[in-house]
Amino acid sequence: MGYGHAVPEAQNAQDHGPASHHEAGPWAEPGQAPWVQWLPTLLVVVSALWTVRPLGLGGRGLAVAVLLLINCVTLAARHLPGSRVPPRVALVWLTGGVVAAAALLGVSSSGASYLFAYFLVGHIGVRLETRPALALAALSSLLCGGVLYFRLGPNHDLLPWTLGLTTGAPVLIGMLNRSRLRAVRAAISAAESAERAARAEARTSVLTERGRIARDVHDVLAHSLAGINMQLELADALIDTGDLDKVREANQKAHSMVKESLKQAQWTVHALREDALPLVESLTAMLESSGHRDALTVTGSARDVPSPVTQNLLRIAQEALTNAARHAPGGEVRVELTYAARTMTLVVRNGPAARRVSPGAGSGMGLIGMRERVALLGGTITAGPVVAGADEGGWKVEAVIPG
Repeated sequence: MGYGHAVPEAQNAQDHGPASHHEAGPWAEPGQAPWVQWLPTLLVVVSALWTVRPLGLGGRGLAVAVLLLINCVTLAARHLPGSRVPPRVALVWLTGGVVAAAALLGVSSSGASYLFAYFLVGHIGVRLETRPALALAALSSLLCGGVLYFRLGPNHDLLPWTLGLTTGAPVLIGMLNRSRLRAVRAAISAAESAERAARAEARTSVLTERGRIARDVHDVLAHSLAGINMQLELADALIDTGDLDKVREANQKAHSMVKESLKQAQWTVHALREDALPLVESLTAMLESSGHRDALTVTGSARDVPSPVTQNLLRIAQEALTNAARHAPGGEVRVELTYAARTMTLVVRNGPAARRVSPGAGSGMGLIGMRERVALLGGTITAGPVVAGADEGGWKVEAVIPG
């Protein structure tokens, strides 16, 4: 093929070459198949091998063959990942590629050798930063344009010298593609970061929910089983005394605690399902089932409160009542619920023990659980012995919750 018939192909390469160079190697569209990245390079190489002449083992034919091989290797190297090619090495490699492309254009007498310059300069716009990319594009235009202008090779009178100048134009399209690809990768990176953050948030939510379930399970199992165990131990000890009335009393209390445990299990299910519970009614039922009638005092106008507030206040009251039954059996218990303008206050007081305290250790998680619940609601809690008044020698728990 002569140069005179190759001009339309050069124009076609100018139109389509730059669009393909960004598809190679690390400059390809994310997720693009490797064979799609290599296809333009293979087409250029095959086209050059088919059309560039002369080719031989001596004289100008050998020079054309060597330069053709250098251009093919240089063009294929654009598929190397950027991490494997340092910037200085890339600059030297691409500069040599521009010189080799101009040299091939000058030595060969026919064929589409100019395609190497178009595709390589387009890749320069993607691979290098703006200043060196523009400098190499200008070098390509000067060298290729000079070869054709001064007619340094055979049959160059068939090609306009302005064709050589246009070999630097694809660098602009390459630079645009570089900016677009960077924007795409930045968006992908941001999406991946957002996904990682979402996964971390999901893990945190799971851990928080596990903590809540652990507190609820502790409230139901540890409290209920500890109270039932105390009554059964008391009944076992009373059997040896022969006092059947007290044995029956202890047994009845154990049965009552079993029933209360079933109610607490129901409360736990409500809490896990985020069902709403009536606070005052639930507190009253809890106190009565624990044997403390008319122990609740409500101050202020009762109002509906969010479900988490109701659930956690009930759990705090349950913990305080369980501790009172364990450490101050027979002691008087009083519960105060105060509705203020912006807060709710729950106070559970118990007097000193009225009968012998059965030895036994709790789980140690009760007060920790109460503090966690109050912290989740943004409130405060105090717990400690009563040092003065009618309940001196007893214990007081006070929780203040906003809402």
